Amino acid sequence: MERGRTPPPDSAGHHQQHDVGGVAAPATRDEPPGAGPSPLPRLYPQGVRRAFGQEFDVRDGYLNTASLGVPPRTAVEALRRTVDAWAVGSAQPGDFDEAVGSARAAYGGLVGAPVEDVSIGGSASALVGLVAASVPDGTRVVTAHDEFTSTTFPFAAQHARRVTVTEVPLAEVADAAASADLVAVSIVQSSNGSVVDLAALREVAATGTTVVLDATQALGWLPLDVGWADAVVAGGYKWLLCPRGAAWMSTSPRLRDALVPHTANWYAGADPWQSIYGLPLRLADDARRLDASPAWWCHVGAAVTLPWLASIDAGRVRDRCVGLADVFLEGLGLPPQGSAIVSVDVPDGLARLGAAGVTASSRGGRTRLAFHLYNDESDVERALGALR
Repeated sequence: MERGRTPPPDSAGHHQQHDVGGVAAPATRDEPPGAGPSPLPRLYPQGVRRAFGQEFDVRDGYLNTASLGVPPRTAVEALRRTVDAWAVGSAQPGDFDEAVGSARAAYGGLVGAPVEDVSIGGSASALVGLVAASVPDGTRVVTAHDEFTSTTFPFAAQHARRVTVTEVPLAEVADAAASADLVAVSIVQSSNGSVVDLAALREVAATGTTVVLDATQALGWLPLDVGWADAVVAGGYKWLLCPRGAAWMSTSPRLRDALVPHTANWYAGADPWQSIYGLPLRLADDARRLDASPAWWCHVGAAVTLPWLASIDAGRVRDRCVGLADVFLEGLGLPPQGSAIVSVDVPDGLARLGAAGVTASSRGGRTRLAFHLYNDESDVERALGALR
């Protein structure tokens, strides 16, 4: 069998197991018959997929992680145990502190920042909003054309304070920073998977310009070491495979000293369980001072997926995801893009994919597909069969 190729399905339409030792090896699958190691029922007839030590019930043809990631079984099991405990009154608020702390530390490891620099929130836009609400009047912001609005709207909403937001082509963001006070941009563009020049932005940061990075569409498949940025924010429900409702932001001490904790609450206290009642204000000295009160169930799932993602070889994950995306592009006669997210202009592309059992999305009038670590070449072949 050719290395990295998915073996043909058997007569029942199932795929044999594969060796995932190689970089490009696809996800393996257990056959539906027989008991697996997980107590969860098999949700789809094709069986469970395995990737990097985790099991997934993701359906064949799911190429939409850029919209919503699919959790591993271990995360689903942890959530079910938590809901069961809640249902009988055995879950207590303090029980969730460990999960919140574990996910926070893992996020720091994924972006290259110490845990003391990491704040938690409910969404990326809410965390970016803390930055936007604290910039000086008249701040000049540069961003990319067609940037995801959760990155730009918080700054645009400050127009009454003469904060301006200028859009430039993605390739020109770093150059445009020479006439700006702050750069706010996604590391990977949501609409088409284009990757910003991080090396150039690091040089921008060294000049004193504030750099705010949205890692939502990058973290989980793209290896990052961006602790040099003033702020790095990410929502967890896409490539980090968390329940929606958990997000994180690392901040440099320089920026953090200038931020007003507009959402100050008991959980942001120096000792949260001693900050529940009464004044004076007594917030944490580190990035926890910017914390929102956590959505507990979301952090239970995040405490499974983020430490796992932080523990595996990020280079292998990138090579696998990008390799699948580039094979897909090659099959359409298009050049490789080097991203796990691709956007193609094919007539009725989304409808044709849907008819073939492929889940994708439409962004900017084009068909967007996203390849994560639980995908394999059978997903590529299914998508190509629908579009060629």
